[in-house]
Amino acid sequence: MNMISSSLLPEFDQELKTTRRVLERIPDDKLDYKPHARSMSARELSSHIAEMISWLTVTMNTTSLDLAPPGQEPWKPFSAASNAQLLQKFDDNVTAARAALAASSDADMMVSWSLMRAGATLMTMPRVACVRGFVFNHIIHHRGQLSVYLRLNDIPVPSIYGPSADEGKM
Repeated sequence: MNMISSSLLPEFDQELKTTRRVLERIPDDKLDYKPHARSMSARELSSHIAEMISWLTVTMNTTSLDLAPPGQEPWKPFSAASNAQLLQKFDDNVTAARAALAASSDADMMVSWSLMRAGATLMTMPRVACVRGFVFNHIIHHRGQLSVYLRLNDIPVPSIYGPSADEGKM
């Protein structure tokens, strides 16, 4: 039995179900909304969230990722043209990430994984730490930011960890 992935799957399912509810609320006409000049737009932030779950798949299928590999094109972030495209990307990435997580052994989870830029290592940690910190916690952080964007646009905020001011249920 794969204890690590088995213990992470319920959290994966719950957090990404909640994340999808937040993403569903971003209307096409608010994708360019920015609460501050230094903030990401709703498009950038929601696209980042939808793409970020694919990092779990990359983490489980490789031992490193170079965001700007020498002599190659640098990584280019996904940018959704519409909410429908955003949700499709998110759903596709969730399906692939869940399969990668479910298939991982405890030994797989303890393999070191590195994030790099231009051949330089930015960080190295066991895959399980990447999954929890670099993927799960990172998504949760940005989901919280996006919930503020909803509030500032008078879009009902869904229940996340308890009732919201807009939805008195979980």
